[in-house]
Amino acid sequence: MDNFVTRDSPRLTDFSDFVSLMLLSSTDYNHDVASELIKQNVAELLAEISDGVEVVAAAKARTPEEVLEAVQAGIQIIGENYVKEAKAAYELVGKRAKWHFIGTLQKHNVRRKVLEMFDMIETVDSLEIAREIDRKCAQIGKIMPVLIEVNSGREPQKSGVLPEDVEQLIREISNLKNIKVMGLMTMGPRFGNPEGSRPYFAQTRRIFEKIRGLKLPNVEMRYLSMGMTNSYKVALEEGANIIRIGTKIFGQRD
Repeated sequence: MDNFVTRDSPRLTDFSDFVSLMLLSSTDYNHDVASELIKQNVAELLAEISDGVEVVAAAKARTPEEVLEAVQAGIQIIGENYVKEAKAAYELVGKRAKWHFIGTLQKHNVRRKVLEMFDMIETVDSLEIAREIDRKCAQIGKIMPVLIEVNSGREPQKSGVLPEDVEQLIREISNLKNIKVMGLMTMGPRFGNPEGSRPYFAQTRRIFEKIRGLKLPNVEMRYLSMGMTNSYKVALEEGANIIRIGTKIFGQRD
């Protein structure tokens, strides 16, 4: 114990005090290591991608402190899956970053404060949810940029509109005044080999290009959001200009 105690050290009245001090020191050390890892990961990622590609830090299950670390390291957009987690992170980070909603949006979560917080919703997949966003945004004088989520893998457990229905949905949404379609988003099936995602990304790109060529009113096909930590390199090759990255920024979840 002499190795840990100096003349200026606080007096440890019992062994529990000693343990508490060691745990506190360990917590500080772990935080510093995690902070440095996030900083390094962000620097490597931003150096790797081309100009014109936007990185969304997928912050599902991450602490507000981790989100802040990513922003301080250079991340400009935070992607949140859950409204509750987003609110906690937003209280700490605020407008130092832009906020994208990337989870399944339930109708009961389309509330004024939620819409005021987010700068884009990437997961619109029905006229019903689009109408609700439009109605609530009209109340706050906001036009919400949205992406249409495409279920490119036709997976019944996932949300998203089927590829053949994307155009019709966008035509219907284009009539709404307080919502603006800005592009498409897809997840695609998950594969151990990222090459497995390529056909689904390529298909979504073809739909994107077709709709952009239609020049529909109130539709600006600017963004194609595809690819996560395992598949973003393939997504970029297939034309993505938004990638949603979690593990490669924050590390593995506990």
